[in-house]
This record gives sequence, structure tokens and C-alpha cells, in this order.
Amino acid sequence: MKDIKRYYTIKADPADVYNALTNQKMLEIWTGEDVVMQAEAGTEFSLWNGSISGKNLELEPNTKIVQQWYFGEEEASVVTIKLHPHKKGTSVELHHTNIPDEAFENISDGWDEDYFGALNELFI
Repeated sequence: MKDIKRYYTIKADPADVYNALTNQKMLEIWTGEDVVMQAEAGTEFSLWNGSISGKNLELEPNTKIVQQWYFGEEEASVVTIKLHPHKKGTSVELHHTNIPDEAFENISDGWDEDYFGALNELFI
């Protein structure tokens, strides 16, 4: 199992970034895929037509998102996204723990390109 810790800068206010990460309609706009999402702790979610699924563990509006991501029957990882005001918009702190070795490269690239790369394009 491996961990990722990364930082990204998004050219939007933390409230807009939080909305784009937790609002089903906004997620569908920037991912271009079907999404199941409720901005409530304890709810299940699904992104990219089920390629990513899990549970929202903790949601602090405009500041923090903690999710459990499922990998198979018994494996799960935890994603923590913290949003901080930044002079260029929002500084995003990502910490993804307990990633299965065989999924690490795909997940690592996905964060940079599909997730935060695509989200950044939304706000350009």
C-alpha cells in the first residue's frame, strides 16, 4: 500500500472548488461522466460512471472533504482534500492513503490529469 501527498492551485475561491467537488451537477459538468453524489457525510458516491466509488466520511463546507474510496471487497483507502484560500484562488492539499500497489500509478496520474487537471480547466 502506498500514499500520495500533493498540492494544487485552482484559480477559483474555496467555496467554488468545494462546490465543484461535492455538487453532483458540477461534477458531471467537469468530468463529462455520470456521477452519484450527495454533499452529506455517510452517503455513498460514484464518479466516472463507477470507476471511483466510496463513501463521504466528513464534509466541512469550503474547507475539507474526507472520503473512503473502495478497491475491491476488503480494501479501501482514505482521501483527504483540504482547501485553503490562496492569492491565486485556492490551494488544494491532497492526501490519499492506503492505495493498493497495483493501482498506484493509475491513481497518481488520475489525480494530476483527470481530477485536478480537469477541475482546473473548469475555472480557466
